[in-house]
Amino acid sequence: MDSNHALVALAEASATDRTVLGGKAAVLAELIAAGFPVPPGFVVTAAALDDPALDTQLASLACRVRGDRFAVRSSGAAEDLADASYAGLYETYLNVSSTELGDAVRRCFAAAGSERVTAYHARHGGGAAAMAVLVQTMVDPVCAGVAFTAHPGNGDRNQTVVTAVAGLGDLLVSGEATGEEWTVTEAGTAAMTRQGPGGDPVLTGVQAAAVAQLARRVAERYDDRPQDIEWAIDQEGTLWLLQARPMTALPEQMSWTPPGPGMWMRNFRLGEWLPEAVTPLFATWLLPAMEDGYLDGMQATVGVRVPFRYALVNGWYYNATPIISPKVLGRILRHGGRRAVKVLYNALIRVSRDPAAADRAVLSDLERQWRDNHAPRYRQLVATVAAEADTATPQRLTELVDALGREAGIWLWYLAIVGGSAWKMEARLTRFTRQHLGSALPEGDGGAQVLLRGLATPAPGAHAVQSVDWYHAVAGELPALGGTEGAVARRRVDLADQRIDAERRGRHALADRPRLLAEFDRLLRTNQRYAVIREEQTQECTLAWPVLRICARRRGEHLSGIGAIDTPDDVHFCTRDELTAALAGNSSRIVELGDRRNLWQRQRRLTAPLTLGRPPRLIGDVIDRAVQVARGAHQIPEGALVGQPASAGRATGPVHVVHGPDDFAGFTDGNVLVAKATAPAWTPLFARAAAVVTDGGTLAAHASLVAREYGIPAVVGTGDATCRLHNGQLVTVDGTTGLVSVDTASPLQ
Repeated sequence: MDSNHALVALAEASATDRTVLGGKAAVLAELIAAGFPVPPGFVVTAAALDDPALDTQLASLACRVRGDRFAVRSSGAAEDLADASYAGLYETYLNVSSTELGDAVRRCFAAAGSERVTAYHARHGGGAAAMAVLVQTMVDPVCAGVAFTAHPGNGDRNQTVVTAVAGLGDLLVSGEATGEEWTVTEAGTAAMTRQGPGGDPVLTGVQAAAVAQLARRVAERYDDRPQDIEWAIDQEGTLWLLQARPMTALPEQMSWTPPGPGMWMRNFRLGEWLPEAVTPLFATWLLPAMEDGYLDGMQATVGVRVPFRYALVNGWYYNATPIISPKVLGRILRHGGRRAVKVLYNALIRVSRDPAAADRAVLSDLERQWRDNHAPRYRQLVATVAAEADTATPQRLTELVDALGREAGIWLWYLAIVGGSAWKMEARLTRFTRQHLGSALPEGDGGAQVLLRGLATPAPGAHAVQSVDWYHAVAGELPALGGTEGAVARRRVDLADQRIDAERRGRHALADRPRLLAEFDRLLRTNQRYAVIREEQTQECTLAWPVLRICARRRGEHLSGIGAIDTPDDVHFCTRDELTAALAGNSSRIVELGDRRNLWQRQRRLTAPLTLGRPPRLIGDVIDRAVQVARGAHQIPEGALVGQPASAGRATGPVHVVHGPDDFAGFTDGNVLVAKATAPAWTPLFARAAAVVTDGGTLAAHASLVAREYGIPAVVGTGDATCRLHNGQLVTVDGTTGLVSVDTASPLQ
């Protein structure tokens, strides 16, 4: 068809120049010619505006396509390109009658010169672009929405994300509404990952899979380039393709390949303290120093070093248990001898079967070593470095950081081997309570966890961290969250009263069974003692972080002073080797810091899998077994968000997603705290929260422990709660079963 034609039928327009049709119409013309279900229509080119009979011709064409209502949309020549979508900048008019087409078409053309379109042109290096107007028969939709053939959050090309609302999709496309969301795999398996407003279902799994298949067919036609489509399903159940364009600003595709054999866990050991991707300076300096210190602590207590494997995957810390081979076992026996066997047996196996015996045999001695030797040494070193850091030379600062990192790593070892025994002991107490005290201490009232509450109130000091990555400010640098002291004190008294009453009921129920009563008392004493020890060790573990941050800042000031970096804060995006080279006299500028910072910002927004790989066949998933014990025999209802049952109880409240300290001020009493993970610096929020839900974490995570101390339900390790839940959404958190359900009547805000 000649490009001079003023009006072009969409079904015949595929050969017409894109500059005449505009991007939206040109793509739909190609797709309708290829057999895709595109609503019929026609294109009004710029040449038609000079025709005095335009209104008459538009009415005539409207009769030919047999529509009584129409969608009138701008179609810019520069629109829907891979590097510039112009999404939402041009005009769209829906439900236009045939007699109103002329007015709607002229308004679309006039909008091409609007200030917002002109500004977008300028940002993308061009002047005003030619455009046309697309007129199509109006689909009367039961539902409509968008679909992305790659996950817009993490760039995963193996997932198609379908979002839907009832009726017209214009509010969803414009961003004014949040719809129901489905994630569909390449194999066509569809799972609802977010409920829509009101909770009433919009799509079935079959429909979501059909939309995803349509979107992928479009992507295949364009050489598998990820596509963003708009779609609608009409009253007869027909699925229509309304628009297609390349996805822009798509994150680079990340591979979550296990870095070695076995199962790698994001929330194991040091991972509990790293809720997001780490910065280069931490990865290359403080992290290795702490890992080495951890092994030093193991050497001192067990008599042998058995490295826990760790790696960074897309900037996220993953950890795996040692591979137990004959060679490793031989080294343990050769270097550690009977002492190693005794410590490992009691701390890893016996502790969950007979906690009191494990305490007598090994754990109490390890606790004394920590309390009498390591803890005073660590505290003294922190005080010494704090007095020296402001005047120390760059070389001395390096020595101080190395020393602090090592001591912090040793402390983490004691926390793992001593304080970490608490959750293993609790598993035994939970089994005993379910078996012998089911009526006296029912699960619905908190079960065994009530016996461990009100023992120690978490009181994070100025050294409490958001993350052990020293890039992040510590609690003393953040605005204080006041008004919680009275509530904390009252809550502690209430929880202590509940604990004492639960102890009394347990002993009363076992009064006629002296052997079981004696076992209950032993379990209770040991569990309660280690719950307090764990809290002590956790609270002081990061005592060094304020002075570590001073040391890092001083090193940054030195580098910026010699011109190697622009600002002291840039030091966090340098590597240890670069700092060493600068100290040796190589003062050349450190390059690529901006790229490293941008990569870190992208990585920290990823939804990192909780685990990679598979557990060893003979060992299995130890943490999953502990979760199943904690959950019990409860069934998982369809649509529930599933995590680990970390703190028993049940509470309902509005979601408040907290990404960082900037969100603290808006957090109010009765909110459900939803976060990627919580850290000691976040503890004041627990005094206001009705419940806690986290992406990461385990039964021994910060959120789990503090929630128990505050007596509020917690579900951790959900994987993606921060993506699936939204502010204002009403949810019920069941910390006994590890399930989070969305109130179907609650609005999404």
